[in-house]
Amino acid sequence: MAKFRSHYAGSGGKRGRGKSFLFRTVLYGMVLLYLLYALARFIQKADWKLPGQAEDRVESMGALDSLDFFPAVSTGNQLVIHRHFALSYSEKHEQAEWVAYELTVDELNSARQERFDYFSPDHKITTRSAVHRDYSGSGYTRGHLAPAADMAHDPVAAEECFFMSNISPQEKAFNNGIWRELEEQVRDWARKNRRLYVVTGPVLNQGIRGKIGKNRVSVPSLFYKVLLDYTPPDFKGIAFLLPNERSERKLQEYAYPIDSVEALTGIDFFTKLEASGEMESLENSINLQAWPFSQERFKERVQVWNKQE
Repeated sequence: MAKFRSHYAGSGGKRGRGKSFLFRTVLYGMVLLYLLYALARFIQKADWKLPGQAEDRVESMGALDSLDFFPAVSTGNQLVIHRHFALSYSEKHEQAEWVAYELTVDELNSARQERFDYFSPDHKITTRSAVHRDYSGSGYTRGHLAPAADMAHDPVAAEECFFMSNISPQEKAFNNGIWRELEEQVRDWARKNRRLYVVTGPVLNQGIRGKIGKNRVSVPSLFYKVLLDYTPPDFKGIAFLLPNERSERKLQEYAYPIDSVEALTGIDFFTKLEASGEMESLENSINLQAWPFSQERFKERVQVWNKQE
């Protein structure tokens, strides 16, 4: 009987150890799978290229199939291409000198992605971009250059537009006021004209108010937005130059020919088209009748948006 008990106890111990080993194996396997998944997500967000992986971003960009409509990159700046927008990053000012993209009626009419709302560094910037905390306590909001609402048709673009490379310091009353009005007006024009090329940025070569944050982000006094309708039969262009402050004036009072903003910023906005001579008539004049403005939105901005704290 003693032998039987001893033998039985030994067998039970082996079975217990077997179950314990199996449990640990399953547990470790699950942990390993989770770590591999987390690593894959990290690489995807960082947008790293694995060995042997081709640089195929241009083909996957959809709305950025042609860079002919976008500016050249200033000396010392870095060209960065994301899913639905491109930008020229200025390390000196820790923000983009321009952000460019194509906006179509199909994109605006597509299903809207949930707003990402998490500002993160842009790992494509080789010199490192500004970070979220550079703006904390500065008194300036994190103003989008490519608006989140323009990127909401694509989940990747919706996330990428919250990279700090697409952000610039803006007065709250400006960001929530006339800048918002212009962004919404641009979407109206894109629906009406079917397709627009948009270039947006801060004026960095003059009027810098100061620096904020550990990374010394420049605070611009002026922002611009340049629009090109290059879809037949009506070719047209318009530019806006807006002070970084609250405004009670109508949006059309800030409208300029494209070449006026080029002269101010030193940027040729549609370089390849200019070289072909196709842009001259579109850049040196504007026809405000071709760009209808919303009087209702202007009233809402003055009466409601401008008064929000």
